[in-house]
Amino acid sequence: MTEKIQLSKSDRQKIWWRSTFLQGSWNYERMQNLGWAYALIPAIKKLYTKKEDQAAALERHLEFFNTHPYVAAPIIGVTLALEEEKANGVEIDDAAIQGVKIGMMGPLAGIGDPVFWFTVRPILGALGASLASAGNIMGPILFFVLWNLIRMAFLWYTQELGYKAGSEITKDMSGGILQDITKGASILGMFILAVLVERWVNVSFALHLPSTKLSEGAYINFPKGAVTGEQLQKILGDVAGGLSLTPEKTNTLQGQIDSLIPGLMGLLLTFLCMWLLKKKVSPITIIIGLFIVGIVAKVIGLM
Repeated sequence: MTEKIQLSKSDRQKIWWRSTFLQGSWNYERMQNLGWAYALIPAIKKLYTKKEDQAAALERHLEFFNTHPYVAAPIIGVTLALEEEKANGVEIDDAAIQGVKIGMMGPLAGIGDPVFWFTVRPILGALGASLASAGNIMGPILFFVLWNLIRMAFLWYTQELGYKAGSEITKDMSGGILQDITKGASILGMFILAVLVERWVNVSFALHLPSTKLSEGAYINFPKGAVTGEQLQKILGDVAGGLSLTPEKTNTLQGQIDSLIPGLMGLLLTFLCMWLLKKKVSPITIIIGLFIVGIVAKVIGLM
């Protein structure tokens, strides 16, 4: 019987230390994937002895990854448990590992900012600043020491929590727990993607269409000559009531699209990019293409 390969505490500590450099190398195509892969190298070398298996694992972890740098730790822990089981012969495919990563990184990213950037760091910064403003050298030292103690302790203990939770998940592979988690993570990932598309993808056309003449009573008939206070009050009331200031309604292409389905063009652009990615078009090519199309559309007055 082959002895089970297992990551030691020392191995996990190496990964914990390397995870502090998660944001050491960013790129527009896959965000934090290089820092993520760098953190997992000690585990990959320990779990896989063959060069081709190591290369496959490294390629698997060079896929897109992006979350708050501190809450990446529990995701690393779960991933280590899954990789450990995979190295020991359990049938876990690459899509399952990637699906769990994607499903966790979105929700956890929303926790990191309010906890660390908006709560812990401002509190410690205020404490250090109050001491520093009184001329006490301990102000910046205290901030530096406390911040890094909290940060490093959080990274280690949440990584261990994720590792233990991942080990429990992989104990019942036949019961379909991992499959259910993968499916749920995929659904959650698609939901998060839809929210991000609605919030961040914006296509706005500046093209004007022919104006529409409004019917009598749909716009304000301004009196000739000087306007009395009573007339001005009525005009303001008509404006508040939704009457147009001009007898013609200005139409735009964007207004017509929004009246049908708001955000339609952003959704179509997202689908186009997804289709191009399925056709193996490089993300860098897509980004450059979007820049060129956007600049040309602006110059000709389309956007």
